[in-house]
Amino acid sequence: MKKSLALLALTLAAQAFAQAPQAPGDTERYTLFQAPFTLLRDAQLFDGSGGAPREHMSVLIRDGRIASVAPDAELKAPAGALVKDLAGAALMPGFVLLHEHLFYPTERGSYGAFFQSFPLLYLAAGVTTLRTAGSMSPYADLNTWKDIREGKAVGPDMDVTAPFLNGIQAFVAQVPRLASAEDAVRQVGYWADVGATSYKGYMHLTREQLGAIVKAAHERKAKVTAHLCAVTYAEAAGMGIDNLEHGFFASSDFVDGKQADACPSGDAVPRSLDALATDDPRMAALQRELIDRKVALTSTLTVFETFSHGRPMAPTAALDLLMPQLREQYVARYTAIQRGGPNVYGRVLPKDMAWEKQFADAGGLLVAGTDPTGYGGVIPGYSSLRQFELLREAGFDAAATVKIMTANGATYLGRGADIGRIAPGLRADLIAFAAPLDAAKPALPEVAWTMKTGRAWDRAKILNAWKGQVGLR
Repeated sequence: MKKSLALLALTLAAQAFAQAPQAPGDTERYTLFQAPFTLLRDAQLFDGSGGAPREHMSVLIRDGRIASVAPDAELKAPAGALVKDLAGAALMPGFVLLHEHLFYPTERGSYGAFFQSFPLLYLAAGVTTLRTAGSMSPYADLNTWKDIREGKAVGPDMDVTAPFLNGIQAFVAQVPRLASAEDAVRQVGYWADVGATSYKGYMHLTREQLGAIVKAAHERKAKVTAHLCAVTYAEAAGMGIDNLEHGFFASSDFVDGKQADACPSGDAVPRSLDALATDDPRMAALQRELIDRKVALTSTLTVFETFSHGRPMAPTAALDLLMPQLREQYVARYTAIQRGGPNVYGRVLPKDMAWEKQFADAGGLLVAGTDPTGYGGVIPGYSSLRQFELLREAGFDAAATVKIMTANGATYLGRGADIGRIAPGLRADLIAFAAPLDAAKPALPEVAWTMKTGRAWDRAKILNAWKGQVGLR
C-alpha cells in the first residue's frame, strides 16, 4: 500500500512539475464572465451592514465597482450591459478573512507552502481579501501578493503578515526563535522594510517581547495580532495589541497558578476553559476589557472543530483536493479522535461559540478566519463556507454572520470605504449562491461564483483543476 501511494505521489508530482505555475492565462481560464457594465438581477441581497436581507434586489456594476443597488423593478440595464438573472439566488459581499495561510500541514512540525493552489481555492470559496496570519514562507507570500496585484496571478487581495514571532522555545523549524525584545524589534523592522503589512506574535513570547513588538509595529503604522499562551489576553490588551486569534481558545487568563511569561504545560488552557461556566463574570470582565481597549477578536472555529469529538469529517469534495498521503493522514487522525470519545475540545467548542457571541453582542469587533493548520481538514475552497456555518451554529443570524465575515474584516483592515459591503462606490467583490439562505438552517447553499473587482470566477473549474494538488503545489 505504501509503495503504491509513493508511486502515485511521484506521478502526481511529475504532472504538477510539468504544469506551468499560475500565469496571466489563468485569468481567462477561470473567468466565468466580465463586462464593462454588468447587471445582477433579482437576488436575495445581504449587503454586509448586518441588516436583514432584501428580496428582489439588483446590483449594477460599472468598470469593477458598484454603481447602483436598487429593487429589481427600479434598476434597468444600460445599453450593451451584460445581464445575469439571479432570481432564486443569494448575493453577499466577498469574504474578508483575517486568519488564513498559504501553507498546510504536511507532517507533524512541518508546513508546506502552496502559493499556487491556495489563492485560487480561497477565491473559489468567496474569499476576496485575506490576511496571512503568520507566515512560514514569507517571500512566497510577498511575491504571490505582488503577482496578484500586478495581474500575473489570480487570487484575493492579501494583507501579508511577517513570519510568526515566537519566543526562544521551539515551535517549528520554519520560524525564528526570539531570545530578547531586541530580537523582536529587529524582526519587525526587517519585515516592514521588505513589505509585510502586519505582525503575529506566538505562544511563547514574553510580555517584554510582545510589548516591544506592539510598540515597534505601531511606530510603523502596522497592526499586531497574536495566538497567545505565555502572555494572557488581559496583559496583551494592556500593551495595546490590536487583535487576538482563536476566539477565547488561546486565553490563559483562567489557568490556576499561571506563572508570568510561561505557557502552561499540556492541556492546562483548554482544561481551564472547560472548568469555566459560560456565564462566569470573570469572562464577562475580560470581554469588557478587550472591548474597552478596542481589541478585535478573530473567530477560527473551523480549526478547533477538527480536534473536537462528535464533529463531522471534512466534506469529501474538500478532501478530494488533497494528495493521497495528506488525505489518509487527516482521515486517520480524525478517526482516532472520534473513537477516543468525548474530549475537552468537544466541550469547550460550544462554550467558545457562546463567548464569541457574548463579545460581539456587547459591542466587540468579531472578525473571522479559518486557519488551515492543526493536523489538516481545514481546506481552502471549503473552509470559509464551514466557518460561516459554525458562526450560524453559534447563534448569529445570517445577516450578522455576513457582516462578521465581510464588513468587520474590512473595518479592521481600514478598508471599509472600499470593500466588505454591497453599496454604490465600493469595489464589486461579491459571492453568488445558487439558492437563498435559509434563516432557520446554518448550512449554506452551493456557491455559484465569486466576483472580484467585477470579474466573476468559475468555482467549478478552479476546484476541478486543483483536485489532488494540495500537498504538491
